Amino acid sequence: MSPTGRPPGARTVDELLAQVRSRIDRIRPEEVAARVAAGALLVDTRPWEQRVRDGAVPGAVVVDRNVLEWRLDPASPDRLPQVTGYDLDVVVLCNEGYSSSLVADTLRTLGLTRAVDVIGGFEAWAAQGLPVIGVRPADADAGVTGSR
Repeated sequence: MSPTGRPPGARTVDELLAQVRSRIDRIRPEEVAARVAAGALLVDTRPWEQRVRDGAVPGAVVVDRNVLEWRLDPASPDRLPQVTGYDLDVVVLCNEGYSSSLVADTLRTLGLTRAVDVIGGFEAWAAQGLPVIGVRPADADAGVTGSR
């Protein structure tokens, strides 16, 4: 172990995020609509508590983070019906644009090389006045949820 207590080769989360972001493309919130209009799948990974509190992006598919790889892997028998192949354009949205970077990188590792994330996440989306719809607690889990 190193003198700082960190095992050799360990990275901080900031270092990991920088490495991941060097491998992915990121888009601004105002670019999302054009991507979706061209056939991209917009995936919201925020927990239901955030969607109830802050609202949802119209047209986004909700996929819990704990099942995301199974729902978006084109080779998975548990994939979403919208996942028709490796050429699918996927736009990942989280709350602030951090975990979505990690997700986009993971999706690229699965072969979805067109996966991107939204800079600033939902907070940037809402701050720009882009469409947000209310979510009732009973409807918050209407997306794709559950465990593998």
